[in-house]
Amino acid sequence: QGYRLAADKAIEILNKIATKVSIDDEATLKKVAITSMTGRSADKASEHLANLVVKAVRAVSEVEGGEVRVDKDNIKVEKKTGGGIGDTEFIKGIIIDKERVHSAMPTRVEKARIALVDSAMEVKKTEIDAKIRITDPTQLKAFIDEEEKGLFNMVKAVKGAGANVLFAQKGIDDLAQHYLAKEGIFAARRVSKSDLEKLSRATAARIVSNLKEITSKDLGHAGVVEEIKIGDEKMIYVRECKNPKAVSILVRGGTKQIVDEIERSIQDCLGVVPATLIDKKVVAGGGAPEIEVAKQLRTYAKSVGGREQLAIEAFADAMEVIPRALAENAGLDPIDTLVDLRAKHEKNGVNYGIDVFEGKPIDMLKKGVIEPLRVKTQAIKSAS
Repeated sequence: QGYRLAADKAIEILNKIATKVSIDDEATLKKVAITSMTGRSADKASEHLANLVVKAVRAVSEVEGGEVRVDKDNIKVEKKTGGGIGDTEFIKGIIIDKERVHSAMPTRVEKARIALVDSAMEVKKTEIDAKIRITDPTQLKAFIDEEEKGLFNMVKAVKGAGANVLFAQKGIDDLAQHYLAKEGIFAARRVSKSDLEKLSRATAARIVSNLKEITSKDLGHAGVVEEIKIGDEKMIYVRECKNPKAVSILVRGGTKQIVDEIERSIQDCLGVVPATLIDKKVVAGGGAPEIEVAKQLRTYAKSVGGREQLAIEAFADAMEVIPRALAENAGLDPIDTLVDLRAKHEKNGVNYGIDVFEGKPIDMLKKGVIEPLRVKTQAIKSAS
């Protein structure tokens, strides 16, 4: 019972000491992102990466009735080895790990009008196993002509709708590729369903199942669609979308291990930045909120009394594990550090935490070490 009381009180205290943050406060959001990357190999480029993540999250966040909604699935993180960490970039649109289907197609299309198709541009097989008996050479020619005409009509429908870029979820027949190239249409095939959906969100295109019914209203728009060689492979960039609801981050690094590590750091940022936007509250880092919670819980314990008091005091001791571990890892004396921190908090220094580089308590909010409130409340809820 005492432990439960302490958990509820701890969350109440955290909410009281938290600082409000608005969706437009990019500086604070960047600090939150940088804090989450501290101590990783991404540390050196943390400023650059934090910038990209904040841009991406703000691009896909939607505000409804004062509440912010962020769907992380709308941010595509693509990895490619080669280049430096600084080459990691944010794309206002989608990157697709595919290449155009025919070498005669243009490599770059400006003012792209994009058609998204989830059916195949191939000659349909019959539903049942059927045999076609041909008794005359002219019948064979008529049969092949009919197949070609079917494919030509599909390409004509795409061209007629005004599209100059086509992404297909399934295959595109060799002959259809030839017709598309002739019309100057940029096309890619076997694009995954999730990528098609992201393209739809980024370009406002509708995914079409029946090519015969495609119209100009189904098309999406992007400033540029181009195929670019990155490392040893080619990729398709769909960028400069007007108001994309899906965006991409392309992670670069010298080796596979670095790229994987940077991606993990970016995923951490993609956890904390949306949490900050949704709750609109942050707390200081460096063990500051834990020391404050412990201090206020000890005062609260006296007012509760009885056996519960012992449990609440034990909970307060447990909260101090965070600053203690920080001190030990930094090679400082944990007891001296805790005494210094408590002294600062007694004098109303709510945001004073431990600066592991200086080895003394400082105001963490001013230093820019900031965490989302949710990280702290979630830890307390799940632990207790």
